[in-house]
Amino acid sequence: MLAKNLGLRALERGHTVVFANLSSALADLLRQESLPAVERRLRRYTAANLVILDELGYQPVDARAVDLLFQIVSRRHEHASTILTTNLPFKDWANVFPGAACLVPLVDRFTENMIAFDIRGPSYRQRTRPTPKPPPPRPPKKRA
Repeated sequence: MLAKNLGLRALERGHTVVFANLSSALADLLRQESLPAVERRLRRYTAANLVILDELGYQPVDARAVDLLFQIVSRRHEHASTILTTNLPFKDWANVFPGAACLVPLVDRFTENMIAFDIRGPSYRQRTRPTPKPPPPRPPKKRA
């Protein structure tokens, strides 16, 4: 919710913003059938003033997808803002990106000028979800 609101604020101020679920964005890039097509699609994620990649860590990512994420982060590094949401500490990223050779440089580039928000407490979605109403009382059974 915080990342989405930051994106909306950036849009209000005239910036270009791309918001995508990380798994969907990487799947989209992996579907491209040629290197020029991948490059064109990568520009979508590298040209925007702000890119928000949501939900890192919900699905494991193969080496080719990690390389694409590395391309996005590297091309944006020190040029544009990137928000990455996750519930995982950096030490657990190796479980999401098993065997990825670029994991250390990826984390290094991403964290160099990073501002981290470590939010603890109950889920915002759970807090704002309406409380279910109790079922209506059952009528008493009639005695014969």
